[in-house]
Amino acid sequence: MFFGQGWEAYYRERLTAADLVLRRVVENGHRIYIGSGCSEPQHLTHALAHSIPRYRDLELVQNFSYGKLPENWTRLADHCRFKTFFVGPRSRKAVNEGLADYIPAYYSSIPRLFREEASCALDLCLIQVSPPDEHGFCSLGIGVDINKAAADASHTVVAQVNPRMPRTLGDSFLHVTDIDHFVAFEEPLLEVAFKEHSAVAERIAKYVSSLIEDGATLQVGLGRTANAVLRYLDFREDLGLHTGLITDAHLHLVKRGMITGRRKTVNNGKIIASLAMGSRELYDFIHDNPEVEFHPTEYVNDRRLISRHEGMIAINSALEIDLTGQVCADSVGHRVHSGIGGYVDFMHGASRAPRGKTIIVLPSTSLDGRRSHIVTHLADGAGVVTSRSTVRYVVTEFGIAQLHGKTVRERALALINIAHPKFRERLLAEAKTLRFVYQDQILPPIFEPLYPGQWEAYQLFPGEEKVFFRPIKPTDERAVQEFFYSMPDQDIYYRFLSAMRAFPHRNTQAMCNIDYEHEMAIVGVTGEVGNETVVALGRYILDQKSNMAEVDFAVRGNYQRRGIASFLLHYLCQIARSKGISGLTAYVLAANRGMLAVFHRVGYVIHSHLEEGVYEISFRFDEPAQVCLTDSS
Repeated sequence: MFFGQGWEAYYRERLTAADLVLRRVVENGHRIYIGSGCSEPQHLTHALAHSIPRYRDLELVQNFSYGKLPENWTRLADHCRFKTFFVGPRSRKAVNEGLADYIPAYYSSIPRLFREEASCALDLCLIQVSPPDEHGFCSLGIGVDINKAAADASHTVVAQVNPRMPRTLGDSFLHVTDIDHFVAFEEPLLEVAFKEHSAVAERIAKYVSSLIEDGATLQVGLGRTANAVLRYLDFREDLGLHTGLITDAHLHLVKRGMITGRRKTVNNGKIIASLAMGSRELYDFIHDNPEVEFHPTEYVNDRRLISRHEGMIAINSALEIDLTGQVCADSVGHRVHSGIGGYVDFMHGASRAPRGKTIIVLPSTSLDGRRSHIVTHLADGAGVVTSRSTVRYVVTEFGIAQLHGKTVRERALALINIAHPKFRERLLAEAKTLRFVYQDQILPPIFEPLYPGQWEAYQLFPGEEKVFFRPIKPTDERAVQEFFYSMPDQDIYYRFLSAMRAFPHRNTQAMCNIDYEHEMAIVGVTGEVGNETVVALGRYILDQKSNMAEVDFAVRGNYQRRGIASFLLHYLCQIARSKGISGLTAYVLAANRGMLAVFHRVGYVIHSHLEEGVYEISFRFDEPAQVCLTDSS
C-alpha cells in the first residue's frame, strides 16, 4: 500500500478503457464475479456481455442481477454459464429453464465460499466504486454486501470508477492498490421504484406494526409488503436499523424522526446495512453520512451479532407456509423464485436476541386468488427455508398467528384462522384427516371476512393497569378456559347462574368461534400478543326477532373494582349500537350487587323484573337516562 501521494501514479498507470482491459484479463474458463443489485458496474457489464461470444466456458457469478446481463442465455450456452446466489426477475426465467444456475447459500457464508471452495474461486472481479479520496481509498458505496469479499478473494480486480457512486462509511473501502485496473466511466446508478401499496399489503402492515415496540431494532426484507410495513411505523419512536438492505421506505422513517438508533445495544446511533436499493434521494442521503455504515455480509449477517441486539425484529416474506409452521420462501414448487439470502441469518439471530421477534408476512392467496398460501403441506419440490422452530409470528391480511411455543394443533388452528375464508373449511377438513386438530373442531361462521380490528382499544385503569380490549379469536380457547378456571366458585355462579366446575373444549370453542355480527365477544387481555392472559370477558348474542341482544360479562378476581366491568359494558353498547341493535338484556342474581350497580350506571333507562332471586334487566339505546354516571367501581 502506498502512503502520501504515491498511490496516484499507481492509479493513473492502471486507468484504461473497458474493452481493452477485458481483452487483457479475460481467458477461456474464467470464473468472473460481477457486482450485484444497484451497485452493478453497468458499463463494465455491458462490455463483458458483448465480448462473451469470443470465449468458451466462462462462468459469471452474481448475487442479484438487476442491470446489463442478458435475460436469455440460449445463444450463449456454449460460451458462458450464469450462476446466482439470489434469483431476481432478470435471471428467474433462465434458472428455471436450466440455462442458468442457482446457488442456495446463506449470505453470511458466501465469503467463505469464495475463499475456501474451489468451485467458487474467482479469477476476475468486476465492481463499481467511488473515486479515490485524498488517501487513495475508494468506497464500494451502495453495494458492500459480498462485493468486498469477492474483491478480496479474486485473482484480478477491475473497478469502474463512477463519481455518482456514494462514498459510504464503515467497512466499505478498498485502497487503489487492492485493485488491479480502473475504468473511469460516469453513469447514473441503477434505481428501484417499488410498486404502489396494495390494500392487502397495507392491512398486513397494520397488524405487523402492532408487534413492534418503541426502541426495536429492525431488519425488513425486500418487497411490497415489507415496504408497506415500514410506512406504518410512523408512530414508533427511537427505532434502530441493522439490516441487509436499506430502501426509500427506511429513509421515510429517518426523515420523520422515527429511526434514531438511540436505544440500539450494538452500534448505538448507527444505521447498519450492507447494500442499498432505491432512488437517487436515498443514495444522496447515505453519501458521506456518519450516521450510516455499510459493512460486508459476514458482519451484518453474523447471527451472533444480530442476537446481541435487544428487541431485534426480523420481518421477512414467504411464498407458502404449512400448518406446522414450515416456511418456503425461495421457490414455488420446483421453480426457484428468489433465494435464501439473509433470511435465515436474521431469523435465527432475532430468535435468540433478548425480546427478539421473527415475523413472516404473506398474502393469504396468490394474486389470482386461486391458491392458498397457507397449506397443509408444502408444494412438491418447495424448499424449507425456515424450520418450524424459528418462526414466532405469521401475518396475513386476516390477522396474526403466534406459533412460538405452540403445539401442532394450536399452530394449525391459528394458521387456518388467518387463511383466506374461502379456503378455511378445506384446510380444517385436511387438518382433521392428518389428526392435527380435534375431530369436532369448528370454525367461526363467516359474516365478516376480515377480523374486526376496529374494535381494538387500550384502556388505562387505576393502579396504572393497562388492558387491551379486542374481539375474541378462535385461538383464545385455552386462555378463556384458564380465565374461567381462575374464577372463584361464587363468581362462576354469578356468571353462569349455576355451579359449573368444568369448561370443556366443546363449550369454550363455541364461545370463541363467532360471526362478530349476530354475536360479539370482547376480551380484555394483558401480556404479549400470542401469550396473553384474559382478565375480562364480555359478550352479547342477538335475538333477531326482537333485535335485542343478551349481554353478560365477567372480570378476573384480582382485576375487579377498577372500573373494567363498566368499561366493558359501555364498549359492548357502543358496538351493538353501531350494528343497529335496539338494546341489551341480561339476567343477574339479586345477590350480585356489583353487577347490578354496573348496569344502573350504564346511562340508559333500566327496566328490571325480579323473579325467584334473578333480575331480568333490559335497556334500549333510544332511552338515555337523565344522568350518566361513569365513575369506576
